[in-house]
Parts: sequence; C-alpha cells; structure tokens
Amino acid sequence: MAGQQGRTAVVTGGGRGIGRAVVDRLTAEGMQVVTCGRSERPDDLAEGVGWLQADVSRPAAAEEIVKQTVRDFGAISLLVNNAGVQVEKTVPESTDKDWDLVVGVNCRGVFNMCRAVLRQMRRDGGSIVNIGSISGSVSDSSMALYNASKAFVDGLTRSIAVDHGPKVRCNAIKPGWIATGMADSAFALAKDPEAAKTDALARHPAGRFGRPEDIANAVAWLASDESLFVTGQCFTVDGGLTVTSPLQPGLF
Repeated sequence: MAGQQGRTAVVTGGGRGIGRAVVDRLTAEGMQVVTCGRSERPDDLAEGVGWLQADVSRPAAAEEIVKQTVRDFGAISLLVNNAGVQVEKTVPESTDKDWDLVVGVNCRGVFNMCRAVLRQMRRDGGSIVNIGSISGSVSDSSMALYNASKAFVDGLTRSIAVDHGPKVRCNAIKPGWIATGMADSAFALAKDPEAAKTDALARHPAGRFGRPEDIANAVAWLASDESLFVTGQCFTVDGGLTVTSPLQPGLF
C-alpha cells in the first residue's frame, strides 16, 4: 500500500505464525521492520529484519526494544502487538504460574509495549495494532485465562484511541481460527480432535480456516493511510465463524 516506504515498524512475536506473516507483509510494503521473541533469532528470518531477544512482559525489555529501534531505524510509525501465549485450563485448574505467564505476556506485554512507544508516538504520531482474538468476545472452553486476557486487549485498544488521538490511532484485530500451532493445541483438548476440527470448519461461511496472511493483510490496511479515519475499533477476522448459528450449516 502507498505511503509505507521507509517507515519503521515493531512487531512483537514475529518469529512464526501470524507474527511472521505480518513481518513479511510489512517488509514487502517497504517498511523497516524490527521484531522480537524470547528465543534466539530464527534462521529463516529475512536478513533485513531486525531481531531482538526480549520478553515483552518485562517493562525494561519493552523500553529497550523501543529505544534500540529508534536508535537504529528512527521514529516508530507502527507497533503491532502480536506476542501471545495460551494455557488450556479452567479457572480452578489454573495456577499462579499460569496467571503470571498468560497475563504477563498477553496483558502486561501489550501494555508495556504501548506505554513505551506512546512516549514517542504522542510527539511524532503513529499507529498501534493489537492482535486480540474472538476469544475476547466469545469464550473457548478450558481457556479461561486466555479468554480474559484477550478481553483486556479490546479495552486497552479503545482507551489508547480515546486518550491519544488524533496523533495516535489504535485498533485491534480479533482473529478466529487461524491455521497455527496455537489452534492445533486448542483442538487437541477435544475428545475427538479431528471431529472437532471438521465441525468447526463447517461453521465457517468462508469455507476454510484462516491463514496467517489473512491477518497480515488486515494489519497492512490498518497501518496504511487508507485507514486514517479508523481508530478505537476491534475488527473480527474469522471467516464468519462468530455470526454463524449453532445449527450446523448443511443440515437444513
């Protein structure tokens, strides 16, 4: 899309899955991209993409990501908060360690990165795109902490848009079932994972599960000047899953 050439983006959790698709798309748009993760740099990450080994749940790490990016590439025009984890447990099953992990990355990590980048964006302008989930609006079973953490992302997104416009736009994307390892882990909870996957697929008017590239396309639009009048919104990108009746399509 027009207007992206030379701009700088930070994408958290860009080593694989949705994050990697976002990194690849923004790079193709001509942006300078820095991404990060808790492990070492992936061998297949494009050479021109910056990599920082960091844990965004730590405030100091978030500050350092922003500081190094600005130092090496200039002002950050776009932050994509993609890093996330899930734990497949109910409330009674969840431990304090589970809470620290899920809330630490999915809530505090998003907050830390937004707080760090807003100090610069409030002056220079910019856009934040938070990767939430349909689980912030509809709850998957045995995913209590994950569901709650994604509801937090929706609320924080709206607050940032209200508090920091017009300099900063902030939106969220709420993916549905995207073909990644996290989705496979959720299906594995079912008594019959293959049957569960078949049933879930039948509930998608789009006729397929999502691909990481579907989310990357939405990020690219929200990052572009074509969406300058869009802020404070939480966009569901789920192939129609959450608008489908519980009555399985094809039975009537």
